[in-house]
Amino acid sequence: MTDELRYKMGEAAKKAAAAINYESVGTIEFLVDKHRNFYFMEMNTRIQVEHCVTEEVINYDLIKEQILIAAGHRISGKDYFPQMHSIECRINAEDPYNDFRPSPGKITVCHQPGGHGVRVDSHVYAGYVIPPYYDSMIGKLITVAQTRQEAIQTMYRALSEYVIEGVKTTIPFHLQLMQDERFRSGDFNTKFLESFKLK
Repeated sequence: MTDELRYKMGEAAKKAAAAINYESVGTIEFLVDKHRNFYFMEMNTRIQVEHCVTEEVINYDLIKEQILIAAGHRISGKDYFPQMHSIECRINAEDPYNDFRPSPGKITVCHQPGGHGVRVDSHVYAGYVIPPYYDSMIGKLITVAQTRQEAIQTMYRALSEYVIEGVKTTIPFHLQLMQDERFRSGDFNTKFLESFKLK
């Protein structure tokens, strides 16, 4: 995605929020076609799972902003432009080799990665039991770097260091995805996973 396209989408998102006098944290989503035209898809008037990526690329705490708004403070109105590249992988208790079926159970070993450019948002620990009733997310693994390729390399390293035992996880899927040439080149679309082969 070019900086020009990102800017145009940002301006369209601000215009949409202004049109309804919206003042809170939210996400406006667009679809982009092969000609780099973009189309409004939906607006989510809440914090989304992917907010971490936004926080990393603009170096701003969106959750703090939402709490301040709830306390009656007005948002700053300042524009924040992405300065970095970030990737988020959802680490779920699912079996990627069995149609991503849920894998509830007790986590027996839990070692989370760290280091420069690595963020883990999680609630689990060794001994935690993944219930069968709710979302199977174990945590979110986020990396940030100067370039997309560096963010991918950092993500691959972090995934390699992430150890969860006792339940199946999506880590093997994400590891292979980070090495896929189409993904690395940015040449993919919404049908990408239909042809992605897990080894």
